Amino acid sequence: MTLTLQRPEKKNALTGGMYDAMSNALKQAEADPSVRVILFQGDGDSFTAGNDLADFASQARGESAVDSPAHRFIDTISKAGKPIVAAVQGNAVGVGTTMLLHCDLVYLAETARLITPFVNLALVPEAASSWLLPLRIGHARAYAMFALGEPMDAQGAQASGLANAVVPQADLRKKAHDAAIALTKRPAGSLSMTKALMREQQRIAAQIAEEGVLFKQRLTTPEAREAFA
Repeated sequence: MTLTLQRPEKKNALTGGMYDAMSNALKQAEADPSVRVILFQGDGDSFTAGNDLADFASQARGESAVDSPAHRFIDTISKAGKPIVAAVQGNAVGVGTTMLLHCDLVYLAETARLITPFVNLALVPEAASSWLLPLRIGHARAYAMFALGEPMDAQGAQASGLANAVVPQADLRKKAHDAAIALTKRPAGSLSMTKALMREQQRIAAQIAEEGVLFKQRLTTPEAREAFA
């Protein structure tokens, strides 16, 4: 199943509707035995600019009573049992980077930049990234990405273990698609068990829950409202 972010005029900034579509597709993929692998990609020059700030601002003003579609997507992708492949070009901001911690194979174009500017927006990290990112790249680099909003370029991401390969933009989709096809030829049961063994699911779920409470609190602070404005 290929999921393509298609809002290139807004750098694929994610709306509630887009999060819901991704969550529903992931659930459908899990339930459908004919789907062996999920592939994420984005149209245009950016993978995604992250959460649409208009949605954040609306939540900050208390206009959204329903549980955040973004949180539902994070919860869903973190529990996915099937392999997930990502093809990333240009900017991958916020959840565009943290979702990659829940993907199993990640391919980057040379233009890719991973950016987690949560502190700049007066928020906190999400998707268990406050635990998973330092675990993967070390405390110092993860803190600089979170607190200073320092981007990580494609070569740095590959060197620090966040990506499998860096390829020219023109080759990105083929590289990711070929990897996804290769996974469809592996025993599905073995793949799902291997993924489960490699992920501390209870720890991830607990971290997502803890981050979620703090994230929601931060959304309504004067600091956050000022940042969104």
